Amino acid sequence: MKLLEGKTAIITGASRGIGRGIAKVFAEQGANVAFTYSSSSEAALVLETELKALGVQAKAYQSDAASFEQAQQLADDVLNAFGSIDILINNAGITKDNLLMRISEEDFDKVIEVNLKSVFNMTKAVQRTMLKQRKGSIINMSSVVGLKGNAGQTNYAASKAGIIGFSKSVALELGSRNIRCNVIAPGFIETEMTAKLDEDTVAGWRAAIPLKRGGTPEDIANACVFLASDMSAYITGQTLNVDGGMLT
Repeated sequence: MKLLEGKTAIITGASRGIGRGIAKVFAEQGANVAFTYSSSSEAALVLETELKALGVQAKAYQSDAASFEQAQQLADDVLNAFGSIDILINNAGITKDNLLMRISEEDFDKVIEVNLKSVFNMTKAVQRTMLKQRKGSIINMSSVVGLKGNAGQTNYAASKAGIIGFSKSVALELGSRNIRCNVIAPGFIETEMTAKLDEDTVAGWRAAIPLKRGGTPEDIANACVFLASDMSAYITGQTLNVDGGMLT
């Protein structure tokens, strides 16, 4: 029995990294997957082909989640193509790290817009459909940084902490219609981005984690499957740390 059989998921920012991992595991669990990408169209088309090969409906959309209009259009397009929107995973995000004394207003605003406002845009865009269906699961990607802060990441930490407050409020507003909203806070996840880091730095991070390893995109994806499926039917407004014990 596949846990997401027949459900349709929208996953933002899925052409690589954590989003790509979620898309693949969701397709393996029977979900039809609509996913967005910002610029890497080649990677997006490769993923679309891989997902279809797993026997599900899949489509890549070039869409900027930070744009209110594009988010609305995406939800309309997905509903027309797939017939329902059962799951939303707000995964799109960027970093523009710098110390507070050096960070520009533009870099602060951009991270808030892409990481936090996109969650508002997309949640608003799917809300009407989920209300009509009287069911839905919204999963928002925060970070351990949103819970504990990190020097050089005031903008990123603020955006990721904001996601948690937003999600708790959505859970309270939409719970009576059987729409759930939860947060996943990944720790140190090893992706294409972290592969570019200095090996000694990465080894130091791994050593500081109780489970002694970085996480994989699949570790995050498996937690998403749980929160997207009926197995978590009585869970809403919660933040699940997937961090190998980093914040224990």
